[in-house]
Amino acid sequence: MESSLSLLQLVVLALVQGITEFLPVSSSAHLILPAALTDWPDQGLAFDVAVHFGTLVAVTAYFRRDLAGFARSGVALAMHRRWDDKLDLLAKVGIATIPVVIVGLFMKPVIEAHLRTTTIIAAATIVFGIALWLADRHRGERITPSYFQATLIGLAQAVALVPGTSRSGITIAAALALGLARPAAARFSFLLSIPAIAGAAIYTVLDAGPDTPLPWMDLGLGFALAGASAFVCIAAFIRFVERIGMTPFVIYRVVLGVALLALA
Repeated sequence: MESSLSLLQLVVLALVQGITEFLPVSSSAHLILPAALTDWPDQGLAFDVAVHFGTLVAVTAYFRRDLAGFARSGVALAMHRRWDDKLDLLAKVGIATIPVVIVGLFMKPVIEAHLRTTTIIAAATIVFGIALWLADRHRGERITPSYFQATLIGLAQAVALVPGTSRSGITIAAALALGLARPAAARFSFLLSIPAIAGAAIYTVLDAGPDTPLPWMDLGLGFALAGASAFVCIAAFIRFVERIGMTPFVIYRVVLGVALLALA
């Protein structure tokens, strides 16, 4: 089957998804720009799912040691009833995931129908960018959140269902505001992304039902490009976040939001 995507469109959209999924800059805001500035056709559900699974593979690959540690601790719990710090962190990730699942299940139709406008995405990009800057000014030195703090970060992640908010941006902002250090805030946010991305992709497939797929070559290339670029971004962000801080991302978000408002 001939693809409806040109090679340029495929590469650009896959890289945009991969690069912006984990940076605190809003992937939905960036995906508006190609559609607004070009006459490209919609990439389709199959391609969206492929690039999201690419970013999921990237984050699981980066945190493979953490995930293996969770598995080992789970076995130790089952065999020896031994609870450790890894299980404690995993439980906090689980608790923080609950709000986005509940809100997503009940509010998805409202969000799809009323909140996917350029104006709302632009406003959210700016407002939550400023929130990230304010949170970064009041960061602390904690390396893990408490259970109550994990719940609050989870509630913040549910707000990220509003397009333009940025899942990573608002969860990192919440973690910083609650006293986590920058690397710890980023790490918890990225661990939290694993069930969030997996759940969203699976829900999208089940909700859509049968769909005409793009050629496997396109899906594979989109998957690979999104995954590779996401892995590089995660590694770079974790490595340099303490030094660069959040201000460059805040400035970028405000400029992007203003540009989107101009296009609205």
